[in-house]
Amino acid sequence: MIVGVLNQKGGVGKTTIAVNLASCFAQAGCRVLLVDADPQASALAWSSAREAEPAFVVVGMAKPTLHREIPALAKNYDVVVIDGAPRVNELARAAILASDMVLIPVQPSPYDVWAATETVQLIREARIYRENLRSAFVINRKITNTAIGRDFASALDQFPDTPALDVALIQRVIYAESAAQGLSVLESAPRSEAAREMKRLAELVFPRHERQAA
Repeated sequence: MIVGVLNQKGGVGKTTIAVNLASCFAQAGCRVLLVDADPQASALAWSSAREAEPAFVVVGMAKPTLHREIPALAKNYDVVVIDGAPRVNELARAAILASDMVLIPVQPSPYDVWAATETVQLIREARIYRENLRSAFVINRKITNTAIGRDFASALDQFPDTPALDVALIQRVIYAESAAQGLSVLESAPRSEAAREMKRLAELVFPRHERQAA
């Protein structure tokens, strides 16, 4: 299973989701590879901030040939998570073509909806070559008890081929605090709501029964 985390808009939480998803899958017993395909190398910086080795392998591969090189690497892992590049460019296209499923993080903001259009279009173009390519929105940094937080999912209905997953990641300080230490929320706060949200996301992306059958 190869999961790409992409959005052409920066600052939506791509790396946070990619790192914590990788941690969830590793904690569940999967062999996990996290590919940093973003020239900003945020996932690699997270790995470097750690005192101990992570429970999964982290490599940098911000290359337009990513989609051709990933299959050989993926043979050694149960799950590959790609932290993709922002902006619509050849790196984003390569990450999409390499993926079985693309997650598009979006914050409850009209700007994020507008920006998502280009990412969705890239995915549609990629389906010419990868007809079984799946995609889904992940609502990130949702602020509870606000009108836009409640109604935002309906704004994504304009993209019928890219549903919003039935989980929202709430705006929580623990995500930033964990990242500063080079930790995932499962490591720093395993019983937190943030950890439960991430586990739910991991289950929706790659359910246990599919992992066992793979």
